[in-house]
Amino acid sequence: MSIRLPAWRWWALAYLGLCVGYTTTTAFSLPHVWSLPVIAGWLALAWLFRWGAPRHARRSPKAWPWSLLPLALWWIYLYLADTFGKVDIGAVVFHLQAGIGENGSGERIVAGALYTLAGLVMLAVFTWLVRADHRWRLLERPLVLFLLAFNPLLFGITQRGAAIVAEDGAWLERRYVPPEITATPTDPPNLIYLYLESTEGTYADTARFGDAYADLKALGRRGVVFHGVRQLDNTGWTVAGMISSQCGIPLIPAGLMDDNQLEPLERVVPGVDCLGDLLSAQGYQLAFMGGASNEFAGKGLFYRQHGFDEVLGREALRPRLDDPNYLNSWGLYDDSLFEMAVDKVRRLQARPGPFGLFTITLAGHPPYGHPAQACLDNQGPFDGEDILYSVKCTGWLARRFIDRLDREGLLDNTLVVVASDHLSMKNSAWQSLIAGPRENTLMLLGNGLSPRTVHREASMVDVLPTLLEAMGYGIPAHRAGLGASLLSPARTLVERHGVEALNARLHEERALQQRLWSNGASP
Repeated sequence: MSIRLPAWRWWALAYLGLCVGYTTTTAFSLPHVWSLPVIAGWLALAWLFRWGAPRHARRSPKAWPWSLLPLALWWIYLYLADTFGKVDIGAVVFHLQAGIGENGSGERIVAGALYTLAGLVMLAVFTWLVRADHRWRLLERPLVLFLLAFNPLLFGITQRGAAIVAEDGAWLERRYVPPEITATPTDPPNLIYLYLESTEGTYADTARFGDAYADLKALGRRGVVFHGVRQLDNTGWTVAGMISSQCGIPLIPAGLMDDNQLEPLERVVPGVDCLGDLLSAQGYQLAFMGGASNEFAGKGLFYRQHGFDEVLGREALRPRLDDPNYLNSWGLYDDSLFEMAVDKVRRLQARPGPFGLFTITLAGHPPYGHPAQACLDNQGPFDGEDILYSVKCTGWLARRFIDRLDREGLLDNTLVVVASDHLSMKNSAWQSLIAGPRENTLMLLGNGLSPRTVHREASMVDVLPTLLEAMGYGIPAHRAGLGASLLSPARTLVERHGVEALNARLHEERALQQRLWSNGASP
């Protein structure tokens, strides 16, 4: 039995209204329940103006809407916004060049397929509307301009294109101080740096997030805790967070500035010296350990090309597991990683000379996290969706790891850094996260630092000079890269200019971008 046209028409219009409502709430980061009044308003207009069934219809069965491509681009934006919360065009450009293979976001592949199907249905329904209602044939041509002008994805691309003709494309370059060590401590300390995936300091707000951050708060009482460490553009994904904190610069992608932009990435910011380069020159034995693949997004390349002796990811660490199948979609669970990290610290301590060990967790990875079995045993069952469970897991494992090293006497003459790699992307606590100002986690433990809290408006580029001074090294004017030491009176760029102004400068910068991807750094 065929469906009568009027019934089919209202199903089609309702589906278009659903798409408009979903787009509105996604673009403005609103709870999706707010799409209901948008849908109701759409259907009211459809009834009032008889969309799809005008009184004097002039059908055009062969008409193709001009706006099909702009609408398809909006679906790409919606998928990215639903995945990450904020669409960072810099991340898109970098990952397209660095490669997105070996990632653990299998669930997003399914989501991508569903978005593609929903988008194709929407394009088909819109084509019907344009063909059935001549008024929409007239309306949808100016609609093309609207869709192109207000697509946030295209707006970001346009901003980057504007950098080519910007009057001052060297504003950040003039403020860049090449990282340099001018004085060394008598007994250089070891360094252990824990990157906590997406575990931002915002979670410390108990009113919004309960006790999810309790173990990290307890850790912080032993050392120096920094509040006010904001996130600049081009620092909001893992490799970018590592580079900003270790090199003192945001990761401005090579893009069209690179001669090999159409080839796989072979160099990662070769034009600057980073923390690994500096410490390697001081005789440090440097190692990186992470549960995910080093092949994803140029992470392994960055560490191998910037002074690290060992770069151990999923491929190297999986054979060491007692159960080779105890893996999540990204790689090793954090309890396995920390167990191996304890053994690595023992081995590094047994060698002569100072060492640096850098690790990154996986438990807090959006959208739901990957809590380890040790956390399930400690916290009880995981519902598969609550990111706060995974945040709590991350903090508990980090605290347990540091306590274990301390009990074994492995933290003598050692600075421990506990920090988020970046702010979290979209997760189950998203509406609470974006309800107020957000900040990264940054705390320093040991090496004679007196416990205290430091409130500074800063960003992750300030971590490099802060660490160097916390380790006892002297640097020019308390600065390195674009950063200023948060242990000094030197003012940060965020304190001087604010986050929004710096982000605007980032989109215009050409000279610092050229420096990053040149071969001008010292070997």
